[in-house]
Amino acid sequence: MAHPEHQVVWAEIPVTDLDKGRAFYGAVLGTELHETDEGPNKLAFLPVADNKSGISGHLYPGKPAPEGIGPTVHLAAPVSLEETADRIVEAGGKVLSPAIDIPSGSFIYSQDPDGNSIGWFRFKDS
Repeated sequence: MAHPEHQVVWAEIPVTDLDKGRAFYGAVLGTELHETDEGPNKLAFLPVADNKSGISGHLYPGKPAPEGIGPTVHLAAPVSLEETADRIVEAGGKVLSPAIDIPSGSFIYSQDPDGNSIGWFRFKDS
C-alpha cells in the first residue's frame, strides 16, 4: 500500500464562538476567514494560496479540549515569529514558548482564546 504524500490532510479547530474565533485567527493570519454553512454546522475556513485546494482546515463551533489535553495544530506563521507572537497577544491569545529552532525552520507554541494549543511554524527560507 502506498503512503499518501501528506499524512495530515485536514485540521478542525473547535471554538466556543465562531465569530470570535474568526476574529482571532483572522487577526493573527492577517486575512479574513470565510464562513460557510455547507456542512452540518457553520464553518470558517483557514486560507490557502489563491483559494486552491490543499492541506488546511477550519474552525467550527465546538468544545475545545481542556488545557494541556488536546492535540497541537501547527499553522504557517504569516510573518516573522516575533510579529506573529505580537499578533497572538493583541488578538487575545497567549504565547507559551520562545522560538524553537529545528533544521527546517522555527516555531512557537501558543494558545488561542479558547485554550486550543496552536503552533506557528516558519520555514527557514521564508
